[in-house]
Amino acid sequence: MKPKSINIDILSFQENLTTKEEDGKKWIFDPIRKKYLVLLPEELVRQLLLQYLIEVKKYPAGRINIEKQLTVLSSKRRFDLVIYDKNAKPKILIECKAPNIKITQKTFDQIAKYNLAIQADFLLVSNGIETFCCEMNYQNQSFTFIDKIPDFFL
Repeated sequence: MKPKSINIDILSFQENLTTKEEDGKKWIFDPIRKKYLVLLPEELVRQLLLQYLIEVKKYPAGRINIEKQLTVLSSKRRFDLVIYDKNAKPKILIECKAPNIKITQKTFDQIAKYNLAIQADFLLVSNGIETFCCEMNYQNQSFTFIDKIPDFFL
């Protein structure tokens, strides 16, 4: 049985986004990387979720990394977002998908593989329509789905 999606309205943050059209393409400004990126559906979800995390959950932008490379089982991969605590420990690993991509077991398998290298306390997946978050329990080698995105932690 699939867990219940967290009810957040990230579309309400569209007014916070800075976009432009250039060379026949739409671009979106990423405030963390401080540059414009091609506005693809997955990037829109990432930027909307980022706005929600900063504006509503009050996560400091300085504790968020976007699309950094990691090595998982000898393969090079890139995570979407990681939020760190004040000691630079990964707290939340986030995987974003385009709205037309359903969140399935394959999505959870992907983020779980990434988390082998990251060891975050929470895993979050979102396609902008559905958002799921689980808390990891490394001692019991288990996880529990939770009904909200954790608030900012020190």
